[in-house]
Amino acid sequence: QVQLVESGGGLVQAGGSLRLSCAASGRIFSSYDVGWFRQAPGKEREFVAAIGWNGGSTDYADSVKGRFTISRDNAKLTVYLQMSSLKPNDTAVYYCAAGRRARNDYAYWGQGTQVTVSS
Repeated sequence: QVQLVESGGGLVQAGGSLRLSCAASGRIFSSYDVGWFRQAPGKEREFVAAIGWNGGSTDYADSVKGRFTISRDNAKLTVYLQMSSLKPNDTAVYYCAAGRRARNDYAYWGQGTQVTVSS
């Protein structure tokens, strides 16, 4: 079993930065791919970024490429999402999830952290 806890959300002005963290329990976390997803009010949940189990590969939604960076520290069982040049339409609840990226099968999800970007 893997439990995930997100942190680092908050209120920031447009153009600002935030770093989200996804802390896991369970050493098996190190063998899973991890994705970040977000859901804005009234919208479907959408993919933001993903990283392979060993950090060797990453993937980003077009809307965040060049602004967001995903990374992981398996020794700390933590995945990060560095967000820069934030825009009001980045406002959403951000979730991390662990699973198998190739199958789009994320079995474990965190509770989410709110990110609000003011204009």
